[in-house]
Amino acid sequence: MKDDIKDYLISMNVKWEESSDLMEVASKCDVVYQTRIQRERFGERNYLYEEARGKYIVDVNVLSVMQKHAIVMHPLPRLDEITVNVDEDPRAAYFRQAKNGLYIRMAILKLLLLGWEQLGIKCCNPGNHV
Repeated sequence: MKDDIKDYLISMNVKWEESSDLMEVASKCDVVYQTRIQRERFGERNYLYEEARGKYIVDVNVLSVMQKHAIVMHPLPRLDEITVNVDEDPRAAYFRQAKNGLYIRMAILKLLLLGWEQLGIKCCNPGNHV
């Protein structure tokens, strides 16, 4: 985590910790939010991308230490940061996450196109406190 983010968290009195041990962290979390390492963000520093790529992979070994109520989320698309055999586990929430995201975007578009009033939603005016 970058220092400016750490400094901000400290200034806001947010309790946090940093670890490079995925198995240890996964065993304690309610949510594992995995993202892909984005090659395009490394620019010319391909060696850094190659060093980071594949370091943290969610697989059945990680699932084995996760709590039964925990979930794995991912914004999709994925490359190799979550193995496909994780997909069948009920804690794999990323396909549900994508489906729910679709409905949210549909609702936002409808709201933008029709407006609150056309949808029969009463919204407070600035200055009126409901």
